[in-house]
Amino acid sequence: RTHIEPVLAGGYVLSESVHKHKESAPETVRVAILTISDTRTPQTDTGGDVAEELLEGAGQEVVERRIVRDEVSGIRNNLIDLLARSDVDAVVATGGTGISARDTTYEVVERMVEKRLDGFGEIFRMLSYEEIGSAAIMSRALAGSVGSKFVASLPGSRNAVRLAVEKLLVPELSHVVFELRKHQESR
Repeated sequence: RTHIEPVLAGGYVLSESVHKHKESAPETVRVAILTISDTRTPQTDTGGDVAEELLEGAGQEVVERRIVRDEVSGIRNNLIDLLARSDVDAVVATGGTGISARDTTYEVVERMVEKRLDGFGEIFRMLSYEEIGSAAIMSRALAGSVGSKFVASLPGSRNAVRLAVEKLLVPELSHVVFELRKHQESR
């Protein structure tokens, strides 16, 4: 058995097992970006633009981008369609996570997720709090698995998308997908 030196990650030392998992993770994760908005167009989807730019900059492959109105059936149908695709490992949804009557993304994603990653929303809100203060309590960001696929639901603002993608998705997306694939292969 070879000894692996601890690896620094963002100032923290990773355990040997986490380091091995990260080494085994896929180099490229195939991501679909789903923007939920009643007003955004391909020209004004700045949150989707930020997600695509940062994910591709980190070596991930954005295989599709879609915009859907903030309506339960449309969100659900688009998520089901994207998650069923063999060329999609993860879906990053932006928008519709607030508390207004029109915001329904959280309810749709929460019902679909089989294994919720509570830490995603908790850490996102903590990081948000550092940037925007107590308004962070209104964020309903969440993430988890649907079968062997990963879904993250983010607020739609550029700053929120940047925060979630840079601080949470870029560092962990490959590792999460590796774990989900490993689970699927052992069935």
